[in-house]
Amino acid sequence: MAGTAEPPGFKKSLGLFELVSLGVGGTIGSGIFVAPGIAAAISGSASILAWLIVAFSASCVLLSLAGISSRFREAGSFYGLFSSVFGQRVALPVILLYLVSSAFGVATIAAGIGQYLGHLGIGPVLPLEIAAILFFCGINIVGIALSGRLEVVLAVLKTVPLVIIALLLLPHIQTENFALTTGISAPAIIATVIIVYWPFTGFEISAIPVGETKDITLIRRSLLIVMVIVTSVYLLLNIALIGSVGTAVLAASPAPVASAAGLIFSSAGEVVAVIGIVAMLSALNAYIIATSRVLQDVASRFSLPRLSELGSRGTPAIALIVSCGACAGLLFISNRFEMLASASVITTLVPYIFFCLCSWVTEPGLRTRAVAAAGTLSTAAILVLWFIL
Repeated sequence: MAGTAEPPGFKKSLGLFELVSLGVGGTIGSGIFVAPGIAAAISGSASILAWLIVAFSASCVLLSLAGISSRFREAGSFYGLFSSVFGQRVALPVILLYLVSSAFGVATIAAGIGQYLGHLGIGPVLPLEIAAILFFCGINIVGIALSGRLEVVLAVLKTVPLVIIALLLLPHIQTENFALTTGISAPAIIATVIIVYWPFTGFEISAIPVGETKDITLIRRSLLIVMVIVTSVYLLLNIALIGSVGTAVLAASPAPVASAAGLIFSSAGEVVAVIGIVAMLSALNAYIIATSRVLQDVASRFSLPRLSELGSRGTPAIALIVSCGACAGLLFISNRFEMLASASVITTLVPYIFFCLCSWVTEPGLRTRAVAAAGTLSTAAILVLWFIL
């Protein structure tokens, strides 16, 4: 009918910088500022082995996802990808599990923000954690262009200082800090791997806002760039942390990066805490984007009213409000970083396995299948061993 307004659609505002920032933002967040201390407490200097195991496993998953990114042209989303390869009966529970993991991810990041605010003597932390979630909910309702630009700024502000801290710590490394003080226990390593996997999750966020990406071919490139940045920063930083102050200091500190940075300058605690909060705000924004887009996509495919609608600015406003409300609600159930992070990782690993299986089924190349098999087996082994041990 003439004069009828077209329904609002997604705004194609995201380029390569924004996609890379979303992946880096979703990955380098609360985990790297908290997990080194928890890992050191569980496994001592052997915790570096857990970082290497997870770096290998996560890289295989990421490479598998990058390899099948061209299929997003047809599938349009993770749910579309899973349903086109495995059918709806498999796709729906997997994508719902991913939504659960994302909700726990938002809550985990918020709890990490609270932990660092507490380190600065700012509180009470729970209202501030919820306020952070609501703030980025509002930013994303305004538009993806604004949240994308903000993500670029936050990603730079957190990544560059981490690299500088790691490089400045390298001259302080003492090789005896890498010596094993106790035997390597399989249950301890698996528990450490689960905690360490949390800092590596979130890279897939680069591939989620397909409808808002200027050129879908950028997704593959952005994922590969994210992999290089994240693995390089994490391994460099953890070698510097363990080597400079030792695992006993890291294990005893609620802010291990700040404790190690104290070797460089006296006000390290406050400075690193601020960097940590910036990093977590960046991750919070990325996870909120991911959670709301996946929820809106599922709602639209099952014709759920209101939840599937886009606002006048091309953003899933109702999905944003519902998902952020659910994430904030989790904080009332538990505000413990370790518990929330473990729940997020366990529920994330299953979709990661299916990313690899999608690659195995759809990509015939020998090298591609070898990577997919390595990602599937390593991720499944971590998941199974966690339940057994």
